[in-house]
Amino acid sequence: MTARAYGVESTAPIRICDNGGWTDTWVARRGKVFNIAVDIEVTIRSDAPAGGSTGTSAATVVALIGALDRLSRRHRTAEEVARAAHAIETVHLGRQSGVQDQLCSAHGGINFIEITDYPHAVVSPVVVSDPIRRELQRRLCLIYLGRSHSWSAVHEKVMRDLERRGPGCRELEALRGAAVGARDALLAEDFAGLGSAMCANTLAQSELSADLIPDDARRVIEIAAAHRAIGWKVNGAGGDGGSITLLSGADRAAQRAMLRALREDNPAHAAIPIVISRSGLRIRDLPARD
Repeated sequence: MTARAYGVESTAPIRICDNGGWTDTWVARRGKVFNIAVDIEVTIRSDAPAGGSTGTSAATVVALIGALDRLSRRHRTAEEVARAAHAIETVHLGRQSGVQDQLCSAHGGINFIEITDYPHAVVSPVVVSDPIRRELQRRLCLIYLGRSHSWSAVHEKVMRDLERRGPGCRELEALRGAAVGARDALLAEDFAGLGSAMCANTLAQSELSADLIPDDARRVIEIAAAHRAIGWKVNGAGGDGGSITLLSGADRAAQRAMLRALREDNPAHAAIPIVISRSGLRIRDLPARD
């Protein structure tokens, strides 16, 4: 996402494949999240639809804070920018929000985030070789489900249930484990292991509530599995609309066939081109206008 103000341009990546999401919220208290920061290849306004379950609101606020910092000659760290962005969404706007989206946008790259005591967190980059990064980028597919995602009564019910059951409940532990599994698999250059961790996370989401995996996401998963995809993760909290991250197998032809089949099955399901971000918040001064 990009913000421009008074001769300054500030850009922050969005987030996909957030294994361990839900464990970064106040109700979980402590958590573990694996996620991947991505840039959009072409114009952000057309390719990153609002409500895509990819942390677009967090990226927008992070980018805006970055631009305002440059104008006011402030030099906040990535953690400080993320903390301020999170406070805007939760304190000033009164929205439910975990901490991973803001941290992902501020730091960029592939990260493992450990929430030690909400909202405090430690961000550890998941460092991979350039060939593995390129192969991961080739295999990842971001599929927009054609409808904006928003917080709903389903999410409120899940939050109430988790508050009642406590931070050590089985589903939250499964989500934390999926984050650890994704990190360990990628460090081991094990794409099959990464795919398994993504699938395990989606299963854990569905056990929080079946409504977190909507019918159109289940249909995308069915088509992906038929074309030998090895992983799928409903982005964000899940629920109606939004997007899903797919991890294809090694066969490029099967990946192309999968994307064609998804378009033919439902033209509203759009594949959004992505690039794994090597950096988070980026700020530059724009050339002066005559």
